[in-house]
Amino acid sequence: MNIRRRASVAAAGALITMATLAVTGPATAAPPVPGGLTHEENPRVPEGAVWTEAYFPSADRSGVELHADVLRPAHLPPHARTPVILAVGPYFGHSGQTGPEGWTRTGPSSRFLDFTSGTDLFARGYTYVMVDLRGFGGSTGCLDWAGPGEQADVKAAIQWAASRRWSTGKVGMYGKSYDAVTGLVGNNLRLGALKAVVAQEPVWNMYNYLFSNRVPRPNVTATPNAYNGIAATGALPDDTGRYRANAAYEQSHPECFADNLAKNNNPDLSSPYWRARNLAANAKGTSTPLFVTQGFIENNTKPEDMQEYLANHRGVERGWLGQWEHVRGNDTNEQGQLLQGRAGFFAEVMRFYDRYLKGIRPAVQDPAYAIEDNTGAWRAQRTWPAPSSSTAVRLPDGQYVDDGVASTLAAPAVPAGRQWDMEHATDPAPPATRSLAPMPAAADAHSYFSWSTPVRSRVRITATPRITLRAGAPGNVMVRLWDVAPDGTAVMFDENVALIARAGRVAFDLKSTDWTFAVGHQLGVQIGTIGSGSWLDTPSGNTIGVTRARLELALQNPRFDVPTQGDRSPFLDTYLRQYTRTLTGVGEGTFPLAVRNAR
Repeated sequence: MNIRRRASVAAAGALITMATLAVTGPATAAPPVPGGLTHEENPRVPEGAVWTEAYFPSADRSGVELHADVLRPAHLPPHARTPVILAVGPYFGHSGQTGPEGWTRTGPSSRFLDFTSGTDLFARGYTYVMVDLRGFGGSTGCLDWAGPGEQADVKAAIQWAASRRWSTGKVGMYGKSYDAVTGLVGNNLRLGALKAVVAQEPVWNMYNYLFSNRVPRPNVTATPNAYNGIAATGALPDDTGRYRANAAYEQSHPECFADNLAKNNNPDLSSPYWRARNLAANAKGTSTPLFVTQGFIENNTKPEDMQEYLANHRGVERGWLGQWEHVRGNDTNEQGQLLQGRAGFFAEVMRFYDRYLKGIRPAVQDPAYAIEDNTGAWRAQRTWPAPSSSTAVRLPDGQYVDDGVASTLAAPAVPAGRQWDMEHATDPAPPATRSLAPMPAAADAHSYFSWSTPVRSRVRITATPRITLRAGAPGNVMVRLWDVAPDGTAVMFDENVALIARAGRVAFDLKSTDWTFAVGHQLGVQIGTIGSGSWLDTPSGNTIGVTRARLELALQNPRFDVPTQGDRSPFLDTYLRQYTRTLTGVGEGTFPLAVRNAR
């Protein structure tokens, strides 16, 4: 790496290693093979596929050139028409997904090899296309954090895939994390060629990945820098000259790094920049058939604005929702347990694609939504959230000192060098339960609690809780919800924070949840300072009085659950170990927690 380029990158603020930025090899690549390469000719090509590369312009007339890796069924003639499964994202570079992976020969990304092999995709007569977003892999341009530029890239990719001689004109999208985001973008574009979207663990509103109601997260700088590093990853020596030239685009445009960092550090969620990236709000009236997965206790891409997106979406919906971390529907642990707990993900995905891309009605009737709550039990529902009893509970007045002191479950400092792209970032975990002393909830200057009366029959808090209050001074506020057993053992199951810019009304959503209370348990509502390593707040030092606090909840009666297959997801027990502690001084309760209607 030359010194001039190193200086440019450093000036842009990118935390990129020399190994990541290295330009690997001289311009000695062979020209692409017109007929493509098979697995026998290049082991990086999946079995049963023929690999070719293609280039086409983005849809915004910006001059950005996009690169695609095309995998066609090897047993079909070159121009046999098939439906297309499309993945668009930043992780399809030939040298590696988030950095160099040690490949000695170029070839298509292995990012979703589990999908193509696990579904026999090519034998089933599908073409699979991976398109690099601008600034990544073999595409030119500056990365754009799911903004108008990247939205134009998704539009171009869908239209290009639908218009090929070998395409039936019907396109489905597939992805997890960032390339699930591009699936949500695809739905929002309202293109007739897009017939189905599978989006696993997406971000529903790009603002929420970096900020919470104007309070920055620890990754507010690290995430843009991580994607700057991915964008700067070099090509391989045997990549074509065109690919290598496009991959080197960022080397001569250090402003790409600087702009990505600066624009994503704006906390104003009402700005035009963030409005363009609010995928949930922009989904209004869309109708592409949609299959999503979401972990309610996700430690990476959290269930924030999910309910708004699904409410705005008017098309067919399928979903797996439950108590897991940032994993795919088919992922397993070392013991062979499915990390989402439910079997048959690929089979259901292919029934979904076959129905909407091939017109094949499935022989198996899958539930619209399969949902795991905190007890580990699975149920089927026609919608999520299901119609329920809505309640708005009045909370007692109180006050707290906004000093940033952790009153409970303080997370450790974020380790240096943590990578904060969507494939790796997680919130810092709190200490294990056994190392925490009981917390005297009734005598804590940093927060105060409100309690429900003990529940007389099982009740579930579902959907998206919302808090409204009046704050007596500027500062910060954190709201946490606790499931408290009769012996004081409590699990923190939902939380969010907000900046109080000035004294007065404050209102914000917590995360979407699906949490069932056992008989005799109480809901604890904690309001106080942000004592958590999951945010980079600036404590005001003010004593903040809270009045007119109201918590809006959607309640559901588990009595009417319709069971469906699924096992307890392994991460649920990990979460319970991390977020359980004993509360002392629990009050008798000032409001009930009960479903008013029969169903």
